[in-house]
Amino acid sequence: MTESNTVGTAPDDYDAMHHAAQNSPLLHELWARAMGDEYPLGVEPTSCCSWWLLGHAVAALRLRPGARLVDLGCGRGGPGLWLARALSVRLIGIDFSAAAIEIAAQRADDFVTPDRAEFRQGSFEQTGLPDEYADGLLSVDALPFSPDRQAALREASRILAPGGRFVLTAREQPADVGSWPTMATAAGFDVELVLPNTEHDDFWRRLFASYPENAAALRAELGERAANNLMLEAEIALAKGLPKRQAQLLVLRRRDTKPAA
Repeated sequence: MTESNTVGTAPDDYDAMHHAAQNSPLLHELWARAMGDEYPLGVEPTSCCSWWLLGHAVAALRLRPGARLVDLGCGRGGPGLWLARALSVRLIGIDFSAAAIEIAAQRADDFVTPDRAEFRQGSFEQTGLPDEYADGLLSVDALPFSPDRQAALREASRILAPGGRFVLTAREQPADVGSWPTMATAAGFDVELVLPNTEHDDFWRRLFASYPENAAALRAELGERAANNLMLEAEIALAKGLPKRQAQLLVLRRRDTKPAA
């Protein structure tokens, strides 16, 4: 067992993980092995961001060149930057981790010109962006970590222009909790699409199984704090199993609430 029995989720835990992951060739290799042909080379995801997900995001967002895409919980920026390049749009990444924002900004030049990407600290519930600022929104395996999911969806609706689409990934909610479609509808969205991500759990099982097999090397590259969190997360998942609820990709469209002319 690791020294703590709780996976660290404070901002400085994320800072430590982002800095460590940025400088760990082994961690990137383990992710690539676990994802196989679905691994999007160059993106270096720290989420279940696959070619399947990126392809569906391109099709769902339907953004015109020069539009604004906001990535909520952007982490080190890979998925949003890849989409910004693919769609010829401007990217604004939001994350509460100062390290994530710093690293994402450093990576931006590998994808787009300097005027097409910026990164800011903020939360799901308080992005700091103006009303109807974004033409499209993205959140990959991130928004479910909000302490107030309904408030996060309301904020997403506020900053998204009417008719704009929000692509996010999340698990189905427990039976005794409001579903994502129900919460999204209450926040001002119409639910356009819900797709099961059938590869999600097998990927995480393979990845988690690879951590203890490479524990010593990961500790050497990541440092104790980041490695302990990874090992504990894997230990818990392998012992208890992943949640039975289906992993999904959702496409939400911001309802046009303006009065008819």
